[in-house]
Amino acid sequence: MHNTTDQTDAEGAGHLVDWYQRVPKVELHFHLEGSIPLDALWELIRKYGGDPDVPDMESLNDRFRFRDFSHFLETWTWKNGFLREYDDFAFFSEAVARSLEGQNIQYVEAFLSTSRFLSIGLETGRLIEAVRQGLNRVSDVEVALVPDLVRDLGAENAATVLSELSEVQSLGVVGIGIGGSEHLYPPEIFREVYSTAREMGFHTTAHAGEAAGADSIWGAIRTLEVERIGHGTRALEDESLLEYLAESRLPIEMCPLSNVATRVVESIEQHPVRDYFDRGLMVTINTDDPVMFGNSMVQEFQALESNFGFTPDEIRVLILNGIEASFLPPERKLAIANSFTSGPAWSEKTQL
Repeated sequence: MHNTTDQTDAEGAGHLVDWYQRVPKVELHFHLEGSIPLDALWELIRKYGGDPDVPDMESLNDRFRFRDFSHFLETWTWKNGFLREYDDFAFFSEAVARSLEGQNIQYVEAFLSTSRFLSIGLETGRLIEAVRQGLNRVSDVEVALVPDLVRDLGAENAATVLSELSEVQSLGVVGIGIGGSEHLYPPEIFREVYSTAREMGFHTTAHAGEAAGADSIWGAIRTLEVERIGHGTRALEDESLLEYLAESRLPIEMCPLSNVATRVVESIEQHPVRDYFDRGLMVTINTDDPVMFGNSMVQEFQALESNFGFTPDEIRVLILNGIEASFLPPERKLAIANSFTSGPAWSEKTQL
């Protein structure tokens, strides 16, 4: 005999998952190279002769299980070894865009680590052109590009790449960021690069408070004068920082399931996302590297619901936060928000 209450709860949960899938969404912290669908990555691995340690799709999936943040970065570098030609970037960018389209993620600001491919002779401008070519093959998703200047390669390299980006701003390059080994390369060494980027008309963000603590976030705010903080998970270590973030409403690109996967937090239950939201911080929800972490926006929303009691109305707030925190001009933000909120899925009756 079925328990009626349990059955009703299961049906309600299933309805919400369906709604999470259908409701229009945005992403602001999303790495293109960390989002290559596994079948597309497998095709690239085979193109370049394969890897004896990864003989099949199952082992490829297993490769993306990380001991810690450093292990994640090692795996990231391994994966990049199969991106060698401009055509590879057009190929995987189209595959990523089709994946986004299938999830009704309609607007994305995507990181692309062009710096990491200079050593194999790929030019920044031509690489951006190849990515845009692939993205343009999918019309129902708008993807703006935010090149990651990559901490690990130093400020001089970052300045060189930044100068090259001026030639491709018209290809939807809207800003810059820095990812990589935050704990080894503090934001302060990129002060001049960020100042120059602002003069060139680029928006700015920086990974901070992921692999390093609250001081790294303060550095991004005070030295780099960023418009958004990537991750910000460890802001909880400094009460004055939390107060500043709440008062300033400086957007935080939070990536809860990513932080669990890289052991920035030990479990989803320990993640500060609920506390930040309740304190009034400008929280946005993102997937970071969804294929590498095996997550999706639907799963992010499920985790918020099941672990922190986020309601559908609060999920709607998070989605609208993403639009407001984007690098779009005000009139485009308003147009997208109106498009989202007037659609049939948005106002659908939902309940926990």
